[in-house]
Amino acid sequence: MDLWLFWAIAAVLAGMVAVILVQALRQANDAAEEHPDLKVYRDQLAEVDRDLDRGTLAPEEAQRLRVEVSRRLLDADKVVQKDQRPAPRGSMIWAAGLVVAVVGGALALYDRIGAPGYTDLPISARLAMAEESYKTRPSQETAIAGVPAAPAPVPGPEFVALMDKLRAAVALRPDDAMGLELLARNEAALGNFAAAIDAQAKLLAVLGASASPDQRLMLAEIMVAQAGGYVSPEAEAHLVAVLERDPKNGMARYLSGLLFAQVGRPDRAFQLWQPLLSEGPADAPWVVAARGDIQAVADQAGIKFSLPDEKGPTAADVQAAGDMSATDRQAMIEGMVGQLEGRLMSEGGSVAEWLKLMNALGILNQPDRVKAALAAAELALAADPAGLEQVRAAAQAAGAAP
Repeated sequence: MDLWLFWAIAAVLAGMVAVILVQALRQANDAAEEHPDLKVYRDQLAEVDRDLDRGTLAPEEAQRLRVEVSRRLLDADKVVQKDQRPAPRGSMIWAAGLVVAVVGGALALYDRIGAPGYTDLPISARLAMAEESYKTRPSQETAIAGVPAAPAPVPGPEFVALMDKLRAAVALRPDDAMGLELLARNEAALGNFAAAIDAQAKLLAVLGASASPDQRLMLAEIMVAQAGGYVSPEAEAHLVAVLERDPKNGMARYLSGLLFAQVGRPDRAFQLWQPLLSEGPADAPWVVAARGDIQAVADQAGIKFSLPDEKGPTAADVQAAGDMSATDRQAMIEGMVGQLEGRLMSEGGSVAEWLKLMNALGILNQPDRVKAALAAAELALAADPAGLEQVRAAAQAAGAAP
């Protein structure tokens, strides 16, 4: 739209608004000119005439009432004229001037702080911008240059000694796949992402075509962690390779959705994340992450979506637990907590899972196990300081000494 046409339309609309406001003020002023008492007496005179026409009032009585009401009307009018001076004609001029000033001021303010020459942004232009953002997004090296340094975890002396031995062993046997995989995982846990990426890349080179999707995914995850959550073109290449071999891989699908969200395609992110919620499992790291982000991308994409409630135990599970004895119920709880604890201690997990474990161990009154779980979480969540702080607080509430 040309700029002159925009201002012409804006001026016409502003003029129409001004006319409406002035007309409303004038009608309010006219309505206020007649005093309520005067209106009552005039209505009474009209009522006398109607009763006389209907024959419900004698002519003599009607004349008497007219005289009495007219006298009261004159007396009321004298009181009104004495107590209330008529509004000056200039008041409406001032009111009209005020309306014009407000409307004109609004136009001037918009001209100063608005964007009168800003063009519209059709969907085709938005898609083109997203495509350009995707093609020109920063590389891994550029991205990590702008990531602030996170506080590194402080491992115990025994762990430091084990890491020194592991590094030395890998240096002596650079083609040892198991050593490379352990080194990459533990370097990442310590926040040494560059060393972890180097070890995992060497592992993939050693394994070649026999490398599993999870091993390639691990390299992508380390790169995303190194870049502070940003999915670079280098990380994307590994995600594509994972999905080519394992199209249902949950974490690869979540990170691919994260990439689309970062380049301005929340609709594509939503398409990738929504199935993850229904497929589950509910405590899977990619499901927990998708639940935290999907509402925002749905809102950005203009998709009507309400985050479903997390699935809990079924009615049959609740009934079965209720039928158990106290000893059996305690054993069942211990078994469930033990499974979660064993998996997190060996494989790591999301912040939500660590919080669930801390709360469960606190309920079971197991402070020693809380301390051990916290030590493992310190390494597993080294790349997520904010999440680690939540886990520390939960551990302290569960009985771990600060």
